[in-house]
Amino acid sequence: MTTLVEVEALSRRYGSTLALDNVSLKAEVGLVYGLVGANGAGKTTLIKHLLGLLRPHQGKVRVFGLDPVREPVAVLRRVGYLSEQRDLPEWMRLEELLRYTQAYHPSWDQAYADQLLENFGLDRRKKFSDLSQGMRAQAGLVVAVAHRPDLLVLDEPSSGLDVVVRQDILDAIVRTVIEDGRTVIFSSHLLDEVERMCDHVTVLHEGRVAVQGPVDEVRAMHRVSQVRFAKRLDSTPDIEGALSIAGDGRSWSIVHTSALESLRDVVAPAGGEIIESRIATLEEILIARVRRSNRQRQAA
Repeated sequence: MTTLVEVEALSRRYGSTLALDNVSLKAEVGLVYGLVGANGAGKTTLIKHLLGLLRPHQGKVRVFGLDPVREPVAVLRRVGYLSEQRDLPEWMRLEELLRYTQAYHPSWDQAYADQLLENFGLDRRKKFSDLSQGMRAQAGLVVAVAHRPDLLVLDEPSSGLDVVVRQDILDAIVRTVIEDGRTVIFSSHLLDEVERMCDHVTVLHEGRVAVQGPVDEVRAMHRVSQVRFAKRLDSTPDIEGALSIAGDGRSWSIVHTSALESLRDVVAPAGGEIIESRIATLEEILIARVRRSNRQRQAA
């Protein structure tokens, strides 16, 4: 497959804060890549590097084989972008913004823009100051995808939206990928969306890559197991391979990367029995890894 985005050992500081620490990522044609992490994990900073808005302090960023800082025009004309802020000009009408944006993109597809406006039920004569939050998000997506970009970058695109508008936006993104074979980089704190939409996920924590890979593989590496002990435990059991352990007394819930048989071998000598086990969700994986990191920092 063709690689559209290549990030190698990228690091970025804001004063004494290390916002990105040796981050590497590749994105290939026709796949959806999810970026997840707690607030301040580095997701938006990484996206700004992809758009050429920040120069790497260390490492390399290439989009379409080009440096987005040195060649912004060649890169950005092939990129569609929608951010959580949706900074659209209040005084413009939607039809005026479409004409304005079209002038920058020779590949603009007006028929596709008209189709999206109709699907979303948007009135092109309305000013942005008169649009609801959901309508602004829909309008922003039209502007981002109507020039048929090779790469679509979405930074929290459905944050704060009701479930109907959010689904409309996600459906439009899915159609963009399926029909046109576009590549999408999708940052969201709504992990059920990432799990449903994305082929590949990168989990960031405090500027570092905690885990990354195909979504199914990342989930398969992590399990949630319910363990019951014969006798009440007065303290949290020490279990190798556990990312997080929650519970008290006899019943404990463990998020772990160790094999199920290995966990069974560890808990059995202490009178523990695995009564249920399943593959973890992305939300459970993220929470477990953040909590483990916090515990390690407190211990240090």
